[in-house]
Amino acid sequence: MPIEHIYQQFTTLDQLSRGRAELLAGRGSFTESFPLFGADLGDYEDLFDEKLALLLRLDREDPITWSGRFRPPLDNAHVLPRPYGEHLRVSIGTGGNPQSSARAGLLGLPVVYAVIGGQPERFAPLVDLYRRAGESAGQTGLHVTMGAIGFIAKKSQEAKDTFYPYWLETMKYGARARGWTIPSRADYDAYTHDAQAIFAGSPDEIADRLITVGRLLGADRYAMQMDWAGVPHHHVMSAIELLGTEVLPQVRAELG
Repeated sequence: MPIEHIYQQFTTLDQLSRGRAELLAGRGSFTESFPLFGADLGDYEDLFDEKLALLLRLDREDPITWSGRFRPPLDNAHVLPRPYGEHLRVSIGTGGNPQSSARAGLLGLPVVYAVIGGQPERFAPLVDLYRRAGESAGQTGLHVTMGAIGFIAKKSQEAKDTFYPYWLETMKYGARARGWTIPSRADYDAYTHDAQAIFAGSPDEIADRLITVGRLLGADRYAMQMDWAGVPHHHVMSAIELLGTEVLPQVRAELG
């Protein structure tokens, strides 16, 4: 899809939500999309650089005149609608590539780290790289979000048991498509341990983990995806309520 069409979709959402839309720009975790959209995997870096540059220009300029390698030029073009406010919120999403952290810092864009495996603390050098790159470029307003999957229930085991079958379905899909070994329940239990990537547990456990990550990484925001692979709506709503009423007050009391 042309980047200006993506921009239009998000600015439409931004208008409808009165400024609450946020576009997360990343290079993706899979390569299947390249032949699907007629792109050469050899242009991996250049494609992202050009599309991101155009996205940011679209947000700043109306009308816009632009030319690049991978799409026809734009000549005094108006791309509508415009954002609800002065600008659309655009962040860089990354799963741990140092170049993405440096790019986000140099451009002064917020960064969102996808903690999809291992220990969240391993992102500390990347957060430091992001902030150093931004400071070297004179950027202000740098902002770090840590994003991961998880689930909250009144009791720790209830949270882990509820989330497990939906997490497993996603792992099975990936295993079929890519020849991975399907992880076991023991693997899942290890991934939900105190220092690992899946934040599933009781409100007190999740609060403790968020406080720890916040202190270690200096994160400004944490984004938890709880509606993973079809978790029933009533479970998701209950988890959101616990997040707001029992987890958030503890985190704010410790981190402000």
